[in-house]
Amino acid sequence: MLTLENLTIEQGDFRLKADWSVPEGSVTAIVGPSGGGKSTLLSMIGGYFSPTSGRIFWKEADIGALPPGKRPVSTLFQDNNLFPHLTVAQNVGLALRPDLRLGVGENEQVEAALAEVGLGGFGARKPGTLSGGQASRAALARVLLQSRPLILLDEPFAALGPALRRDMLDLVKAMQQARRLTVVMVTHQPEDALAAASHTAFLENGHIVALRPTAELFAAEDLPGLKGYLGTSSSSSQRAGDWGAPR
Repeated sequence: MLTLENLTIEQGDFRLKADWSVPEGSVTAIVGPSGGGKSTLLSMIGGYFSPTSGRIFWKEADIGALPPGKRPVSTLFQDNNLFPHLTVAQNVGLALRPDLRLGVGENEQVEAALAEVGLGGFGARKPGTLSGGQASRAALARVLLQSRPLILLDEPFAALGPALRRDMLDLVKAMQQARRLTVVMVTHQPEDALAAASHTAFLENGHIVALRPTAELFAAEDLPGLKGYLGTSSSSSQRAGDWGAPR
């Protein structure tokens, strides 16, 4: 279980506080207005921002003092972070060895990871020759090859069209279930949360206002901030099914 215990960060006038838990082996989405602190929250979990106070637990271990590379966490960012001068295989191989001095077995692991995300035979290509969906798959392969139990997705598929985005979410969901991974994902799209997440948190003005089963959250009548964010009203509430149900 991932637990945030009175986790707080203060940056000038901005203040973010989180005190909640995510079950192990689940997918949880975080939605909310821009500037509300969604990416900042993921960055604290990943170790890229230091909280002002509070603790972060994975299972029963306090991981708050660990550097990013020592945490049981992998993060997939919006820009995918592929190095243009390296091949696809080298980019993925960074998950195993930053110096890229890979042995035969490690190269086989890279090839297997690329095949798993549908990029078999793409290892020699450069990122600049890939489509947006292919680049996302390469970045996902690198994250999975790190073999860490907690995956953070900071809108990595936001630039993709609806069909490709849904394909990537389906791939993430399949791998999450096969490996029993815990996934926390930031998204602005209700349909993405409905497609992949069992629970969704609404973050507003630096606070998790609600954390509920995904369909229940989007159908809620008691969250005016969420209604304003979604552009709905109490007189004409948009139901979860209007955004599409999980397949």
